[in-house]
Amino acid sequence: MIGNRRRGDENLRKRASTGQVNSVEQRGAASDAQTHRAPSCLIVLAHPRLDRSLINSTLAAEASSLRDVHVADLYDRYPDYQIDVAREQSMLLAHDVIGLQFPMFWYSMPALLKEWFDLVWLHGFAYGGGAPKLAGKTLFCAVTTGGDADSYHPVGRNAYPVEDFLRPVERTAALCGMHWARPHILHDAPRLRGDRLSVAAKGYGPYIAARLEERGVA
Repeated sequence: MIGNRRRGDENLRKRASTGQVNSVEQRGAASDAQTHRAPSCLIVLAHPRLDRSLINSTLAAEASSLRDVHVADLYDRYPDYQIDVAREQSMLLAHDVIGLQFPMFWYSMPALLKEWFDLVWLHGFAYGGGAPKLAGKTLFCAVTTGGDADSYHPVGRNAYPVEDFLRPVERTAALCGMHWARPHILHDAPRLRGDRLSVAAKGYGPYIAARLEERGVA
């Protein structure tokens, strides 16, 4: 099958060089190339003081080093909270996997990330309108917490696991027809240093790669 497709592509290129390919064939070839492109991932990073977060800045650097992964820092891009809705929607449409990387603040996400959701994920675009444009994409969260894992436990001071605090995002994925992936959670962020930090950062790359592989687009 692969050999036949390659021969067909070569024949198409030869015919194109001699002007024998019509516009319908050219559009079909372009569509086929797009269908077989590698999947890509957009990491929407939201940390109001990234310069003070060693773990989040390290994770962002790790993600940026990966092929077909784009990291967009919301607080760097919109320090005045004036979000370019059209630009952000275009970014979402251009990627197959959407990751939200943020620290958990008061059992929720940072304010700018919530504003981004409110302004960008509109009816007729993200959901509703008969053909939601994000349907079929993958959504995941990469979350850091100040407390250790034991604190996010029924007998811990936070009483619930982190996954419970992410239910609104999980339900957003369902409403938009997206695939919800298990979150990537790193506890005890302020105390992740040295070898612990290195191990945590190295685990992020394989996690993202697995989400891309699940797409089955490549």
